[in-house]
Amino acid sequence: MPSAVNPVLPGFHPDPSMIRVGDTYYIANSTFEWYPGVEISRSTDLVNWETVPSPLNSKRLLDMEGAIASCGIWAPCLTWSDGLFWLIYTNVRTWNSGPWKDTPNYLTTAPSIEGPWSDPVYLNSSGFDPSLFHDDDGTKWLVNMEWDYRKTGSKQFSGILLQRYSPARKKLVGPVKKIFPGSEIGMVEGPHLYKRNGWYYVMAAEGGTSYEHAVTIARSRSIDGPYELHPHNPLISSYAHDDIKIKKAGHGSWCDSPDGRTYLAFLCGRPLPGTISCVLGRETSIQELIWQDDWPYVKPPAGKALFTDGIAHNYPLDTFEPPVAFTPPKNGSVDYVFDGPVIHHDFKNLRTARDPAVYTLTRRPGFLSLRGGQSPFSNYGQTLLARRQTAFSFSVQTYMDFAPSSFQHLAGMAWRYDERNFYLLALSLDEQQGRVLNVLTMIDGVFARSNETVVPLEGPLWLGLTCRNRLGRFRFSLDGKTWTELRPALDAAVLSDEHGGLGFTGAFVGMFCVDTINYSTYADFKSFTYQELMD
Repeated sequence: MPSAVNPVLPGFHPDPSMIRVGDTYYIANSTFEWYPGVEISRSTDLVNWETVPSPLNSKRLLDMEGAIASCGIWAPCLTWSDGLFWLIYTNVRTWNSGPWKDTPNYLTTAPSIEGPWSDPVYLNSSGFDPSLFHDDDGTKWLVNMEWDYRKTGSKQFSGILLQRYSPARKKLVGPVKKIFPGSEIGMVEGPHLYKRNGWYYVMAAEGGTSYEHAVTIARSRSIDGPYELHPHNPLISSYAHDDIKIKKAGHGSWCDSPDGRTYLAFLCGRPLPGTISCVLGRETSIQELIWQDDWPYVKPPAGKALFTDGIAHNYPLDTFEPPVAFTPPKNGSVDYVFDGPVIHHDFKNLRTARDPAVYTLTRRPGFLSLRGGQSPFSNYGQTLLARRQTAFSFSVQTYMDFAPSSFQHLAGMAWRYDERNFYLLALSLDEQQGRVLNVLTMIDGVFARSNETVVPLEGPLWLGLTCRNRLGRFRFSLDGKTWTELRPALDAAVLSDEHGGLGFTGAFVGMFCVDTINYSTYADFKSFTYQELMD
């Protein structure tokens, strides 16, 4: 059987929570400020993944209006029990503006992965990354990391808490116990509980979510401990393995295949060649685990021993062997048209449920109409629809019809990381020159505009972006055939977690419309094409 290639979910798919129900695997990923919340993918072979509609798609379940970048949905946990999918999630409200983190945790359930999802149940706020464990005696237990604002540095990650959950009362009940302080790696978070052969296992992320990231494992005969650390901890990490391609390995979860093999899904990052910048964000890869003395280990490459000089193989590989035969996935090239009843679920907006009057497919049949919103710097009411960048080299283009009547009307193509780091190809109106195109850049909060390019006063435009590794260039066309590239050259490395401080997402590309007069003008988009290119 041929090997499958990692990552299996490329481009901004962090913090995977993986389960199997019957013959189908599901992975839930963090979405942070992107809406709708929680990305869920499903597969029957662990290689080809289909995105299903995100569950947190209404204000009833999630509202992040005003949240700063990288707040919102952190590390969801998806489980299956009693004929229901159980989804635990955090809606982080503050995280980097002082010693506290505000981390309310919620639970929602559904009989199908497509929903309907129940009204959210508030659980606690003592820390983030909550996870639900269904024991074989019918009891249910919540674990989450605890945040201690009194301490500094890694000591703020003060351990993993355990408390029982009552489905009948829809609340946490009984005492809270700290069951695991973490290892010497530090910054313990992202916990999951498992049970196998009479052992309880606590799996946690440690080392921070960058290049020192890791997955830690400990076990106990009792759910509330004490837990003994894996004799060859960490289970997986890219740290100190400079020659591998898959970096940042950590924050994982496992499940068994129908034939009893165990697979670990974990987040990872791939830096742009020659940089440390992971423009694609944190992605999801998979490795098979093997068991020895009731401890899991990452399965080594074919022909390699599990131990070398007493050290266990614990680093991620570019490939893995899936449990069943598979067809290699196609590349990530997609032609989107807007002639259907719904917007394709690849597209995300920011922070809150889409107003159907702002994102509409019915105002002009065959087009996506975007009503102008607040500025690209705002955490409230932006009108932006974008999809993940999934390859270092790619090309996008869109057909847009837009008639601005003021310099305060802008619409076009966005390539962005957050409100402080983005690039826009914007069509607007100049009082003397008429319709003009500008390349607008925001780098570390510093705004710049290119010289205007005058275009005809009426008629549609084709807008495009081509990026090859680190270098990106916007372009435009009047007929969709002859293209003109625009300056300046754009540095992709700006659109990464590593640029300008800590962040947790990745680069997105899409369409936007701004109206800072009265939020009423519309831009119409007929199509949007995303094509991965050979590096």
